Amino acid sequence: MTAPVRSPDLLDEAARTLPGGVLGSFRLPPEVAFVPVSGEGARLRTADGRELVDYVIGGGPMILGHGHPDVVAATLDQIGRGVQFYSYLNEPVIGLARALVDAVPCAEHVRFCTSGSEATMYALRYARAHTGRTRVVKMEGAYHGNHDAAMLSTWPKELGRRRGRFDSAGVVPHWQDEVAVAAFNDLDSVADALGEHPGEFAAVLVEPYQRFLPPSDGFLEGLRSLCDEHGTMLVFDEVVTGFRLAYGGAQERYGVVPDLATYGKIIGGGFPLAAVVGPAEVLDRSDPARKGSDEFVYESGTLNGHPVAAAAGLATLDVLARPATYERLEATCARLRNGLRSILDERGIEAVVCGEGSGTWHVLFGLEEMPTTVAGAARADVVRLKAFHLDLVARGTFVLPGLRAYCSLAHEDHDIDRTLEMAADALARS
Repeated sequence: MTAPVRSPDLLDEAARTLPGGVLGSFRLPPEVAFVPVSGEGARLRTADGRELVDYVIGGGPMILGHGHPDVVAATLDQIGRGVQFYSYLNEPVIGLARALVDAVPCAEHVRFCTSGSEATMYALRYARAHTGRTRVVKMEGAYHGNHDAAMLSTWPKELGRRRGRFDSAGVVPHWQDEVAVAAFNDLDSVADALGEHPGEFAAVLVEPYQRFLPPSDGFLEGLRSLCDEHGTMLVFDEVVTGFRLAYGGAQERYGVVPDLATYGKIIGGGFPLAAVVGPAEVLDRSDPARKGSDEFVYESGTLNGHPVAAAAGLATLDVLARPATYERLEATCARLRNGLRSILDERGIEAVVCGEGSGTWHVLFGLEEMPTTVAGAARADVVRLKAFHLDLVARGTFVLPGLRAYCSLAHEDHDIDRTLEMAADALARS
């Protein structure tokens, strides 16, 4: 019998072939690093036999948990009927487009792509084409993917800069002049940015729930009014919030309708799939019948609207549309957040627990009250947060150090109880 491959062996092999031994920008330190080999419900199993309660859940897509039977069945059925038909029509993606149009307030038409980064890139392209303008406002500390227009002030070293600094080498320099940076939950800063070059802004791009910061009362409504006043398109990045905060996403939860919105993560059921949605008059600029005209917007790709991803996404949305689903998810998230607050209070640790509804959960150490801005959140003790997260990973709770975490419908009371026990033990050491 062949001996099972251990995580250290796989990690060594990854270090020989992958930059930094990782696939993206996150890496666990060697003492807690592992390689997942399977996932079931709310649990991950590693190559060296560990089991962890998973709150990363694929970075957010696995809202039903790992291996949900409906998603598995839909995926296998589509694989048996055909894996790929180029970026051409297929039955599951037509059904998924209808589901998006029915669920999302701003959606009349849908264009699919393969990642959230692509979706925000294309949304800005549509906005620029539709308005005839080039400039964009984004929020300080917001993440909109890895294309050039988004790689500014995502992880700012200096706060309050209107002219953002790049987060990556190799970005075309002119984007510093085209992208103005404003502050989330600060309407005056957005108004000032728009006023510096009136009539030149194509879009205000915003996460309606930014990372772990909820919108203050009136903020999203104020953005809507400012965009209407300036003839600028309001673009919601709902890659995270879509089908998580509510079935209709942030638009449903907060009652503010943007001009365009981007979706990803959940709509692919764990497979690579994303979308731009909005009015027909805007999205129809990508109609092939308009090729050769000045108004044509190019958006295409070999894997766009992939049938297996669409089948998985459609099955996921079918489950989410069932009665009381979001009430159950919200109750799970609330149980975890309330439990963490109780532990922190019992130990006299100054911290706030972030999150609302069925969204994310996060802890900010060293703060007395929930911040409303990135500047306020920046006063938190990040070193202590990362140490707490690493302790959780070592004990059997998978979170990414320093980042928000997610709940899923697969998390049950015993998972929450186990996590709270580990959190209590970790905090007892700090």
